[in-house]
Amino acid sequence: MIYKVYYQNDNKRNPKREDTHSLYLDAPTEVEARALVEEHTDHNIEFIEAIEGKTLAYEQENPNYKLTEFGE
Repeated sequence: MIYKVYYQNDNKRNPKREDTHSLYLDAPTEVEARALVEEHTDHNIEFIEAIEGKTLAYEQENPNYKLTEFGE
């Protein structure tokens, strides 16, 4: 399943909508997606959304769409 993870770069500051970023991640479950991001980054995760079907197709049309892969 592909997940879109909304996050702030810095987990020490209060979140601001203008500073929200996103990444795309392939993971079996939302819990595992969260664990991967928490293990490999210092991001402050705001929300994780499963995307599929037409929503995924739409996101893939964006030139910035790229699946994030973390080295193990």
